[in-house]
Amino acid sequence: MENKSFSTSIEISTSPEEVFNAIKDITKWWSSEDFEGSSSKLGDEFIIHHPNQHHSVQRVIEVVPNKKIVWLVTGSTLYWLQKDQQEWTNTKMTFDISPKDKKTILQFSHEGLVPEKECYAMCEKGWTKVIKDWLFYYLTTGTSSPEMTKAAAIREQSLREKKLEENKNS
Repeated sequence: MENKSFSTSIEISTSPEEVFNAIKDITKWWSSEDFEGSSSKLGDEFIIHHPNQHHSVQRVIEVVPNKKIVWLVTGSTLYWLQKDQQEWTNTKMTFDISPKDKKTILQFSHEGLVPEKECYAMCEKGWTKVIKDWLFYYLTTGTSSPEMTKAAAIREQSLREKKLEENKNS
């Protein structure tokens, strides 16, 4: 059976160890102001909370140094959803790291985030930006993307566009 969960990848001229360590430092590539907790070792838990938009609790459930990190979403609320605001609960985010020639491939997947979910289109856009833009930027420059400071505005704009589209279709 084909896995339809969201997946994306990046290829970087960085070692697997550097990629592994960067993933653990979430405040540098996903959320700096909206992060609470720890994400560096097995069993750690952390919260990402974007006020009035997104709240999720993740637990680090698998760590294979320089090769893999897996987070389990133990609780979530996506405030903008109409049907099931807890769609992320019990989904998993996996970061698979593998060397290729003198580069590293990072394969990210959000297991359970499938096209049938109400949040899929918005989350697909969000994860693509976070992984392909912000994490890639951090891995290649060593600094956080300036775009991260615009995250709240980007989310607000995406939600406005979603509402306009819904109104147009109803």
